[in-house]
Amino acid sequence: MDDSFVVSPDWLAAHLEDAAVRVVDVRDAWEYDGIGHVPGAVNVPFDSYRDETDVDRGTLPGADAFADLLSDAGISPEDTVVAYDDTHGVFAARFVLTALEYGHDDVRLLDGDFSAWNRDHETTSDVPDVQSTGYEADPLERDDSPLVGLEAVENALERDAVFVDTREQDEFEEAHLPGAVRFDWREVVDDETRRLKPADELEALLAEHAITPDREIVLYCNTARRISHTYVVLRALGYETVAFYEGSLTEWLANDGEVVTGSSE
Repeated sequence: MDDSFVVSPDWLAAHLEDAAVRVVDVRDAWEYDGIGHVPGAVNVPFDSYRDETDVDRGTLPGADAFADLLSDAGISPEDTVVAYDDTHGVFAARFVLTALEYGHDDVRLLDGDFSAWNRDHETTSDVPDVQSTGYEADPLERDDSPLVGLEAVENALERDAVFVDTREQDEFEEAHLPGAVRFDWREVVDDETRRLKPADELEALLAEHAITPDREIVLYCNTARRISHTYVVLRALGYETVAFYEGSLTEWLANDGEVVTGSSE
């Protein structure tokens, strides 16, 4: 597993004193304050970096708005950022994807979540003092971004791309893109440890669904939250040709895109 995308709790514990490593807790403020958090972590709640108005590239918050969040959190562009939540990493993965899209070079997902961290490492209720950094985002050029839109998805349907639907079975049966395979994002998580399954087990599991590194892969769900987790996992496993359909099924249906009902499994 590539630790430039995903880091273990032990890795984070060993780097907490490193001034260049900044930890971001994306849970709600009441959880961050009332339950406790990783020492030194700042709180950037999930709702604060998700735009529901569809003004700026789907549900992304916009480069300036995101830069303001990171600036207020005391984060600089050169920092190594590690994000976590308490929901197996799905909300934190959305933060990772957003930061990457807006040009932050080094942002990683904590393998597991707060509950996994809390099993072996200390927590605190102390809120760190931070100074605003004047962060400036540097969004990826369209050709460098994994995000794809409606036209690119339509074109990919004409090729041998693997469309991966990361939703639950009932959602998939109600409507999915033609030829899509269903791969519930939670399949990569070990329910007992709350961490990712071993890399070799993940690779075998993905291969069973024809999700292999040699294929062009297009991820979608409903509103691009769940695919964020799958995207980070695939990149950590070395997958390179992974497209991220930001509009997902919500945009597809709004534009009368063709869908299939029932199970293909």
